[in-house]
Amino acid sequence: MGLPSVTVLPLLIVVAAGIYYIYNEVLQFMSKSLVRNKVVVISDAVSGVGAECAHLFHKGGARLILCGTSWDKLESLYDSLTTDADPRETFAPKLVILDFSDIDSMEDVVAEVMECYGYVDVLICNSSMKLKAPVQSVSLELDRNIMDINYFGPSTLAKGVLPTMISRRSGHIILINSIQGRLAVPFRSSYAASKHAAQAFFDCLRAEVEEYGIVVSTISHTFINASEPPQVEEPVPKPNALAAFIASQLTHGVRPSVLANEIMQTVNRKRKEVVLAHPIPRVALYLRSLLPPFLFAVLAAGVKDSVLGEQMQ
Repeated sequence: MGLPSVTVLPLLIVVAAGIYYIYNEVLQFMSKSLVRNKVVVISDAVSGVGAECAHLFHKGGARLILCGTSWDKLESLYDSLTTDADPRETFAPKLVILDFSDIDSMEDVVAEVMECYGYVDVLICNSSMKLKAPVQSVSLELDRNIMDINYFGPSTLAKGVLPTMISRRSGHIILINSIQGRLAVPFRSSYAASKHAAQAFFDCLRAEVEEYGIVVSTISHTFINASEPPQVEEPVPKPNALAAFIASQLTHGVRPSVLANEIMQTVNRKRKEVVLAHPIPRVALYLRSLLPPFLFAVLAAGVKDSVLGEQMQ
């Protein structure tokens, strides 16, 4: 006697959920095995996303080179990774001080990174400086600083590891960018400009090094909800309802652990481009290409003329 039709759908849902769970577990297991013995550089390992990546790749048996601006934070991360770790399954990380705001030091940093193992399999560029302010309040010095950290630093580090990748005809460079590298919104001028520049650089790099077997990936995400607040906070106009809704969606964040898992999957599947965003930001990206006047009008509507005029006086 067959099952009643009313029970078929719930049963199918349960079976499908079970298959999906098993599939994800198998993928995670395979992901860890695929990075074993790989030399992985994380440019900002002391950030929330960087630390999550460090734990994932360390458990997977990768040879980590952890970079950051604070030696104390790097040592703390080192202790958290190595405490209770099985030395037969994992490698003790190497630590390197890296500060993209000091571009003159990059030659020495690249040399120190290369001295660790002599080559790099995976470079994860996740360093970033955030900025929220009206255009007229941002100084040239601050513009240059954010460009150093978000563009010149990652591009210089990528250039530094390229020679050995080309000679070995193998390697993977990953830029952890922002959705604002594709879509600029008000009061993020310097930040969006730096992210657009980084996106363009790594898009060009992808095509140039493909013949050498090198993969270049970009991950564009929305706001990371565990990150620190912007360094410059200025009073901004109160947007209208539609603009406020879009802005809230553009900044609806992803957790560091979710982004770290996406980075691991990108490494293993060699995906060239990933957009980690909710539906509204994705729609805004399409509008930017297909109906730019409409998107411009919506964004402009979020800036009240009276308040902006007062700021410009």
